Amino acid sequence: MRVVQVPLEDRSYPIYIGKNMFSDLGRALLEKVKPGQVLLVSDENVFPLYGGRLIEALDNSGFTVTPVVIPAGEESKSLAWVETLYTRALEAGLDRSGLFMALGGGVVGDLTGFAAATYLRGIPFVQIPTTLLGQVDSSVGGKVAVNHTLGKNLIGAFYQPKLVWVELSVLETLPEREFLAGAAEVIKYGIIMDEAFFSYLEENWQAFIAKDPEVMAEVIAVCCELKTRVVVEDEREAGLRGILNFGHTLGHALEAATSYSFYLHGEAVLAGMQMAVYIAENKGVLASAEAARLKAFFSRIGLKQPPATISTEQVMAALRFDKKREGETMVFVLPQQIGQVAFYRDVDYSSIEPVLNKYLKTSLD
Repeated sequence: MRVVQVPLEDRSYPIYIGKNMFSDLGRALLEKVKPGQVLLVSDENVFPLYGGRLIEALDNSGFTVTPVVIPAGEESKSLAWVETLYTRALEAGLDRSGLFMALGGGVVGDLTGFAAATYLRGIPFVQIPTTLLGQVDSSVGGKVAVNHTLGKNLIGAFYQPKLVWVELSVLETLPEREFLAGAAEVIKYGIIMDEAFFSYLEENWQAFIAKDPEVMAEVIAVCCELKTRVVVEDEREAGLRGILNFGHTLGHALEAATSYSFYLHGEAVLAGMQMAVYIAENKGVLASAEAARLKAFFSRIGLKQPPATISTEQVMAALRFDKKREGETMVFVLPQQIGQVAFYRDVDYSSIEPVLNKYLKTSLD
């Protein structure tokens, strides 16, 4: 088992990374909280696979579990489901000594974390991510949110978990599409922070997608360490943490324009990262050789092509609800070289539209 510490003073917590360690969860949890009521939130795909095993482990450590199973998919990341979680928690008698536990991917983690942050003005919660995306990104750092019809993650909070439990064996049941979508976030860390890690991914890509245990543990641990460095320096996204949004500006707009029903999050982010590379190259801030290396690696995952019904105008309209918009310009994270990015506040809609149109009408490959 590997442990990555997130040092945030009284909000510090560990990230445990290992295989076949569900039975150890109760003991680890008792180091952070007293035994009590647990609202276990999962989705209809994950709960049948791992819910029983988790409940048994918690029961053996003195916790009383109330499970709530939500529909799988982005549509569940809503205020309506937050209210349902409040109701189930109140019916179960959860007080401030209880905790919420998220067993699932990013949707489950974000929803559960936001509910925990606001239930009784905040009670503890635990992240047990079951997707690669959740393990390397959304479960770490304390950003929790639900969606609004006008945009993604517009209603949220910064609220750190008590611990994150990364069980590698769950990736064996993860569909390939979900795994590759999570790989987009893995690559992101190398692009924005660590050229050596990007090179490691290039060299070990086949072992990674084959889920070699040693490579998986190394990759996930490095991703968590890199994100931890950013979160510790800028917990509430006042500056540096914004680099983690590389690819997300256009990615979120693609998700919103397709009503969160066409792209997996990582698929949209991958398209957003590739468009950001084109914008950076067009602006002259990224050398063509570096851009070519990035594009070649993106192609190893495979860029998801957009639906024929989506228009440039729809995506541009969604961009106008982005949290990072400043008047008629967007704050974009653009690569200057592999391992280094910067914020650009002079990316106007006229420089975005041609690249977006190329992706939607033809191809960026």
